[in-house]
Amino acid sequence: MARPEQVLVLEPQEELRFRGPFTDVVTATLKLTNPSHRNVCFKVKTTAPRRYCVRPNSGVIDAGTSVNVSVMLQPFEYDPNDRSRHKFMVMSVLAPDNMMDMETYTHIYTHLMDSRLKCTFEMPLENDVSICNDFCAFLLF
Repeated sequence: MARPEQVLVLEPQEELRFRGPFTDVVTATLKLTNPSHRNVCFKVKTTAPRRYCVRPNSGVIDAGTSVNVSVMLQPFEYDPNDRSRHKFMVMSVLAPDNMMDMETYTHIYTHLMDSRLKCTFEMPLENDVSICNDFCAFLLF
């Protein structure tokens, strides 16, 4: 049996972009929108759980509303030759009408929907860094 199509609308749809420098935590935002008339349970998973902090990583999105998920990449030594193979999966399922809490329903996977996103790392251009430094110096005076 084929899996049902993802009910949630993801923004971005295919790729999370993290822009360096990567000496501090870098955050990307994933917006999950529920256009349906029913509540939807969701869970966000990654192939590299020690490299990312995801908040909230699960929850219930009420009908017709959105949730912003913060995906925080932990600091690391950036190597431009190293290609990131990190991925994220957003799993979702329509919540039953009589759902008391999410934990009682997440073990039922017969109607599970999922979407996958890849990650890209970008370093700012040298000009961007100098403009930022000039602006920061301006603010100090």
